[in-house]
Amino acid sequence: MIGTKLESQQKTPGPARTVWNFVRRYPILPVMVFVMVLVLAVFAPLIAPFEPDAGSIRIRNLPPFWLAGANSDHLLGTDPLGRDIFSRTIFGARIAVIVAGSVLIAGGIGGTAIGMLAGYKRGWFDELAMRAVDFTLAMPFLLVALTVVVVFGQSLTLIIVLLILFSWDNFARVVRAEALGLTHIAYVEAARVSGASTTRIILRHILPGVFGTVLVVASLRVGQLILIEATLSFLGAGLPKNVPAWGVMVAAGQDFLQTAWWVSAVPGAMIFIVVMGFNFLGDWLRDWYDPKLRQQIH
Repeated sequence: MIGTKLESQQKTPGPARTVWNFVRRYPILPVMVFVMVLVLAVFAPLIAPFEPDAGSIRIRNLPPFWLAGANSDHLLGTDPLGRDIFSRTIFGARIAVIVAGSVLIAGGIGGTAIGMLAGYKRGWFDELAMRAVDFTLAMPFLLVALTVVVVFGQSLTLIIVLLILFSWDNFARVVRAEALGLTHIAYVEAARVSGASTTRIILRHILPGVFGTVLVVASLRVGQLILIEATLSFLGAGLPKNVPAWGVMVAAGQDFLQTAWWVSAVPGAMIFIVVMGFNFLGDWLRDWYDPKLRQQIH
């Protein structure tokens, strides 16, 4: 009787364990980060209290609200040009969404299509596609970006095009590996024997099989794209200095780290939160779409 009571007490999880199991099973925090960034990007003009480029030298380098000398109108302080950091951080979310969304749509669709065709058709197309992937992976992206920016100048369109050209390869390589396994499954062989076209087989049979993998790659790629754009902007090879991007804001405060550290810390913290959030979301999606790992989160 006592042993049965002890076993029932051991099997009953405590509140902390219950919360932990709930967090593991459902990606609450990553989804909250995703929704936050999306809301900030869409409603930036309504949420931001000031225009991102509006500023005055008289209020330059004001500290955040929790430090002495703060101004209640500027919750997170101001930068060296007197611009509101809170407003610029909000508009920076819009830049991040535009860059990551454009690259994922163009590079993801293109890379997925190439990967499915290469894995299904094989032959010369597969060889050509994989050699193109190897060439792209071997190219030093940072050096190429610096050279192109020097020649053509800084612009948002240029950065998006460069990221698309260097982002499709991840999708193509991973999707090809998945498509190779799906090609020899019975229902795909049956569709081929029945005379179904290549387009129909790929869209009706191959694509649903690789869709989960594409979601995982895309979610993990978001954080990488945001970091790459911020790195380029920090080095002066990304977006122009008047654009309220997080990387530009971090670079603007690098000379004031001892006197006005919040100028770089606020956008840097935003980059950290968003990148970690999407990385956690990618890990959760990977576990969810893997039958073996899915058992561990239930």
